Amino acid sequence: MKIKGTVSEVVFCNAENGYTVVNLEVDGREITAVGILPVLVCGEVLSLEGKYTTHSKFGTQFEIESYRFDTPDSLDGIVKYLASGLIKGVGEKTAEKIVKHFGKDTLNVIEKDPDKLAEIKGISKTKALDIYNGYCELKKMQRQIMFLQSYGITVNLAIKIYNVYKEHTEEIVTNNPYKLIDDIDGVGFATADRVANSLGISRDSVFRMRAGVVYTLKESGEKQGNTFLHIDDLKQKVTSLLCIDNEILEKNFDEVLSALQLDMHVSLLFISGKQVVALTKYLNIEKSVASRLVKLKNEVYKMEQDFDKLVDSFEKGNKLKFHESQRNAIINASKSGVTVITGGPGTGKTTIVKCICQLFRLHGMKVALAAPTGRASKRLAEATGQPAKTIHRLLGCEFAGGKVHFAYNEYNPLDADVLIVDETSMVDCIVFNSLLKALPKGCRLVLVGDKDQLPSVGAGNVLGDVIASGLFEINYLTYIYRQASDSLIVSNAHLINQGKMPVFNNKSQDFFHLPTCDTQETANHVVSLVTTRLPGYTKTDMREIQVLSPMKIGPAGVENLNRLLQQQINPYQKGKNQLNVGNTIFREGDKVMQTQNDYEIEWMRKVDGAIEFGQGVFNGDIGYITKVNVLEGFLEVTFDDGRVTEYNRSDMSSLMLAYAITVHKSQGCEFDVVVIPLYGGAPTIINKNLLYTAVTRAKKYVVLVGSKKYISVMIHNNFIISRNTMLKHFLSREQAKYDSLYGDLQ
Repeated sequence: MKIKGTVSEVVFCNAENGYTVVNLEVDGREITAVGILPVLVCGEVLSLEGKYTTHSKFGTQFEIESYRFDTPDSLDGIVKYLASGLIKGVGEKTAEKIVKHFGKDTLNVIEKDPDKLAEIKGISKTKALDIYNGYCELKKMQRQIMFLQSYGITVNLAIKIYNVYKEHTEEIVTNNPYKLIDDIDGVGFATADRVANSLGISRDSVFRMRAGVVYTLKESGEKQGNTFLHIDDLKQKVTSLLCIDNEILEKNFDEVLSALQLDMHVSLLFISGKQVVALTKYLNIEKSVASRLVKLKNEVYKMEQDFDKLVDSFEKGNKLKFHESQRNAIINASKSGVTVITGGPGTGKTTIVKCICQLFRLHGMKVALAAPTGRASKRLAEATGQPAKTIHRLLGCEFAGGKVHFAYNEYNPLDADVLIVDETSMVDCIVFNSLLKALPKGCRLVLVGDKDQLPSVGAGNVLGDVIASGLFEINYLTYIYRQASDSLIVSNAHLINQGKMPVFNNKSQDFFHLPTCDTQETANHVVSLVTTRLPGYTKTDMREIQVLSPMKIGPAGVENLNRLLQQQINPYQKGKNQLNVGNTIFREGDKVMQTQNDYEIEWMRKVDGAIEFGQGVFNGDIGYITKVNVLEGFLEVTFDDGRVTEYNRSDMSSLMLAYAITVHKSQGCEFDVVVIPLYGGAPTIINKNLLYTAVTRAKKYVVLVGSKKYISVMIHNNFIISRNTMLKHFLSREQAKYDSLYGDLQ
């Protein structure tokens, strides 16, 4: 059956799969149609094929099987279409003026003779051109999204693709669907491969194998942190990904690698006598990091200041006494170009940083403080009394031309004599390279972190490789301050790190264990603790109590706990707006977290009465939903540091509820109260490293919920997935090169 109607209202649109509920005016009556559609605007004319069905709740609906766009043919329809909000500079009044002047010929004039729009009072030639461009952009977008949808790509993802490729979308995707993997966040091999298969690209083609190799290396870097793979491992993973016979891959593998080397996509090298394959991007980054670190180490200028006396003065002024290892760390930072200070909780890292800042400033030097996350930089600033920024803000992160740029780089270095970076274990090689590029010659670098924390989410193992290289001044802090040793959080964290069971006793003021029999009971106790028991005991708002779970799935996993906690902490109430996005409900007042870097999204913030504007929200940023606009389909999030950001439906895929988060997502954060559900799982996840990281996120209180058996299993599981990285290899090579060139001059 065929019907033709004008869109009067878009009732609902699921940005993930394109499922849309739309009201149409058809021959003077209103019909509700449902189905998969691209972006729609009011006034749009649709010709639909399908059938009428009866829904038990919503009544008669037209179920769409296929559709096409037609030009609006009524004056009222043209006004609604132009005033839909998707054509920049055209509101209802302007649309009425244009239609009154040109009648049913309006859209033809806009498309073929836009200069005529300037005949209307209030529309300049510049505005006429803007209207023309907006109209053409809308038509192009709809056409390209329809093309992408035909290959099963969701509306949300189709919009992302269109925003990168614009009117060239169909051409690029048709010529090389695997290019989507490199250019578009959220496109994996399966999606690109489905498109390629529809276009007739053979499963055994060399073209497909090349894409498989690049994707495997990229995925290994982003998901496992590897900057290279041994050649046999790479073959095995590619064979599994492509679902082809090993013989077929073996026959073509050398040809594929040679072509990728020629295109500068990958590089082959030998590490520890074994041949490995790396994305050339990662190879160049780790080479750059090694070269810059060696230069910083060797080109530092000597300082004549008596730092021992300055440390004595700091001790007297702050009424404390440094342990010998802590004093040595401070003195070494004054002498060395690159210094690492590493230790667990309560070992005085922050006090040492405060002292280093004061000593360098007394020497007339400019000190910059940075950390990977907003929470970590805020904590660093509060502890030292000195300004601190996230690494991205310090470097002046900007987004232009579809790429991330930093205002500070090798051509425009930071105005700093000393840079201190906290939580360095979180920093991946890509960000670290950008940071080193921005350091001026002779700048001292102090890296602070806990070597036993989980490594960075992104590629590389910067802190671990710098320590393992043996080239730099490494200061291990083991002495625990007296006041810290009074805390069971601190002492138990160190016991866990030593592979020993934590102490549980009824006298503890800050460390508790609640035994359970199964994961469902664990989940129930977690909800009870967060919503009733802990708020009363700790005097903490239940929204500020953070649940850290080892995994996403299962009764005590992040996804289920977020649903349960949302129902208790922020339940539905009349007048409280909410949006359904996929399987998640986002409601006014919800605690949320950004799950990936978004350099484009804009924000504003009030600072000392002035309004500051900027771009960029980053993986791990936590905030609260302060506004939900159901009609226009957007929500507003206010983050911990005061940034206020609007999310449209396509942006919301990078948000998650954050009453419960994974331990990995908590890196760089500290919370007053932490609840940790413990249960069985893969030994690659349920290990000592993860439990230690979770416990050290708590400042005042921590509660472990689960069987002691699982605690014991984790503590005695030393499994850490070793990362394949090149930095240590390049560091030794760069130092040898430096010694051969300048050794006689030193």
